[in-house]
Amino acid sequence: MAKRKTTNKEQLNFKERFKAYRNIPRFLRMVWRTNKKLAIANAFLRVLKAAVPITQLYIGKLIIDEIVLLINKEISDPSMLWFYIGLEFVIAIISDFLSRGINLTDSLLGDLVANESSVKLMKHAALLDLYHFEDADFYDKLERARRQTVGRTVLMSQILGQMQDLITIGFLAAGLVATNPWLILILIVSLIPAFIGENYFNEKNYSLVRGWTPERRELDYLRYTGASDQTAKEIKIFGLASFLSDRFKGLADNYYLANKKLAKRRASWGSFLSALGTAGYYVAYVFIVIQTINGLITLGTLTFLAGSFLRMRNLLESMMMRFNTMAEGALYLQDFFDFFDIKPQIARKEKVKNFPQPIKEGFTFENLGFRYAGTDFWAVRNLNFTLSKGEKMALVGENGAGKTTLVKLLARLYDPTEGRILLDGVDLREYDPEELRQQIGVIFQDFVKYQFKFGENIGVGNIDERDNKERIESSASMSMADSVVKQLPDGYDQMIGRRFANGVELSGGQWQKIALGRVYMRDAQLLILDEPTAALDARAEHDVFLRFSDLSKDKTAVLISHRFSTVRMADRILVLKNGQMEELGSHEELLAKGGKYAELFNLQAKGYV
Repeated sequence: MAKRKTTNKEQLNFKERFKAYRNIPRFLRMVWRTNKKLAIANAFLRVLKAAVPITQLYIGKLIIDEIVLLINKEISDPSMLWFYIGLEFVIAIISDFLSRGINLTDSLLGDLVANESSVKLMKHAALLDLYHFEDADFYDKLERARRQTVGRTVLMSQILGQMQDLITIGFLAAGLVATNPWLILILIVSLIPAFIGENYFNEKNYSLVRGWTPERRELDYLRYTGASDQTAKEIKIFGLASFLSDRFKGLADNYYLANKKLAKRRASWGSFLSALGTAGYYVAYVFIVIQTINGLITLGTLTFLAGSFLRMRNLLESMMMRFNTMAEGALYLQDFFDFFDIKPQIARKEKVKNFPQPIKEGFTFENLGFRYAGTDFWAVRNLNFTLSKGEKMALVGENGAGKTTLVKLLARLYDPTEGRILLDGVDLREYDPEELRQQIGVIFQDFVKYQFKFGENIGVGNIDERDNKERIESSASMSMADSVVKQLPDGYDQMIGRRFANGVELSGGQWQKIALGRVYMRDAQLLILDEPTAALDARAEHDVFLRFSDLSKDKTAVLISHRFSTVRMADRILVLKNGQMEELGSHEELLAKGGKYAELFNLQAKGYV
């Protein structure tokens, strides 16, 4: 397998990384809005915790100075010594309580932020256009955004910890500056190389991870495909286990090698640059030791300065490393916010027409054409016909003729590339898309098999009525799904699918009856059935369409089917070829015409002779 190369586009320059820091205030506002009380409690606890180190160091100085005075017989009363030790004990207890409080609020706030992020992501994804989900670049953005919903808890703790350490350093710096400001200068200079090094390798690591997003998405797909109840049968029959595992291993090994090379460079350079920081600390340490020997400062002051310098060094080093990690997190956060900056093209206008209640005339297709993004191929084109109120129209054609694309345009999942669809003389784009879809009951050939309870699986057809048991049972009866529920131990409360405990798997035909039940959940004016009976046997299919014909009286319906025994029930039949209208008429008219429909009908009829 070819080695993956990172393109120039995936490399990020300093300007782009610096711009990423602007995401942190936006992120903090999101944290604040999630739970203000927890955010305030966390901040208060951290401010108190920030004052603990300087307090402990100063009390330690007083303890040592007191011990020296007692040893030298300069004082004889040890009461102050015991007071200072007792005070240090109390502060240690308080410090532990503060740490636990910070961890608690971090955990609770982090969970809430992760949950809120996931909810926002799902809601925003639902607003986006269908064509977004057919684009590989969009899936890369979605994948990066999805990963950020669970990783932002760490970033939040890092940002809050950074602020806490900054306050602590302010307290410690005040003590050092009062004694000798040169110590601060030595400290900062010794840590700059390590900061620059970490910043450089964080940039390289982000570029590596971002550049490998498509491959990591493929790894997730292969991992799922190789161990899934949906694929187990074919993997066994076709012997795909080695093929899938070898393909996964090839991709995973290439990523490992790329990451290994970067990790080794980071480790070696990091060790060298860290040693420079350690050398800086000991230069300062020697300086204050000499001052103590010369009697310029007390032994207690020595421990205070040495402790303060060491704490500051560790804190600054930690802050610099965390700063770089935060920079990396901010870069990833950009992916999260980039996803939310994607706007749908099919959206509700400020001024919309009220959807007709009821439909008076029907739909008119004027020079309708649609081309999928990034292609020159027209899925449908030059379509001119009408779908009258209450009419039952069947769409017929070979695979790829444009049948499903046409009904997606009718449901306004896409907008036409050219031409328009009128409803009662008004362009569909003038109606509220949500209101339009509420008036449509649709089942696509690739309907979703939700791993929900049986009743919920039907209830999703009209989510506002998901708790209406009477309506669910009525819809199940109309779609013949009631015959399925009678076989289930828990009836309408039976979990469907094997993903969760006590779940029961259904046959394709049983699933199809459930999907049909979703259509009947809606009091829709337009019904669209895209291959609704493909998994049913001939008798069940015949019963479904007889029932559908009765239940769809006074409703407009569009039917897609390859079975001409059902198609002939339609009032008119539209025959599509290469996205264009070949024929239009009733079953009898098209047979008499002797064209494409007659050819397909007779071919299928021979199969039953």
